[in-house]
Amino acid sequence: MNYQDKIKEYLEKTKDYSPEEIIKFAYEEFGARVKFASSLGEEDQVIADMISREAPQIEIFTLDTGRLFQETYELLAKTQKRYSTNLKVYYPDTKAVEEMVQQKGINLFYESVENRKQCCHVRKIEPLQRALKDTDAWICGLRRAQSITRTAVATFEWDEGNQKVKINPLAAWSMQQLQEYISQNSVDVNPLHQQGFVSIGCASCTRALKDGEDIRAGRWWWEEPEQKECGLHGRLKDAKK
Repeated sequence: MNYQDKIKEYLEKTKDYSPEEIIKFAYEEFGARVKFASSLGEEDQVIADMISREAPQIEIFTLDTGRLFQETYELLAKTQKRYSTNLKVYYPDTKAVEEMVQQKGINLFYESVENRKQCCHVRKIEPLQRALKDTDAWICGLRRAQSITRTAVATFEWDEGNQKVKINPLAAWSMQQLQEYISQNSVDVNPLHQQGFVSIGCASCTRALKDGEDIRAGRWWWEEPEQKECGLHGRLKDAKK
């Protein structure tokens, strides 16, 4: 089936759906061939909670880059225990990491955007591609309000890089809506959020926000805002809102 041609149909059919209804629709449409990629951020913890209620059959997976915060690992353990779901962890290829570090150093990403993107590719993109091997669609926690690189995010998009449908149930949600759901449903979140961290990735590439900064400013803070994507969420050929 050519799912790329069905994006507009999905957008029209679900235009008034809640995030929970979008998740349920995704499972009805794709079955076992849709998975949820969680970074264990606030958005993803909310989606995991929704999946547990609406479509617990959906597989949840996360990527362990090898350089995450200890708080993130503790949250992962707590999430695995809380939800009766098959939460899988994917790791980067050991040989690829060894070769990259040997050639360019352990902290190569600080030296250039090219190096940082290479590190992201080895530690995140390649494992993601393995995780998505047998899928037609994947669910993400992207929101339009997250950054200037995500203002065009739609609930259903065509992921050109992976040749799959990308589903963003929280695309239209504000930070207030997110926080209200977390509070009302006692969702477990990373304690670093209470220390000024909003978007949390690798420990080496994430810092707390300063007053007045954009919510993605703590990621790769030494780069320009328009470069702050790791490659997991390229904006190629996205569907129009």
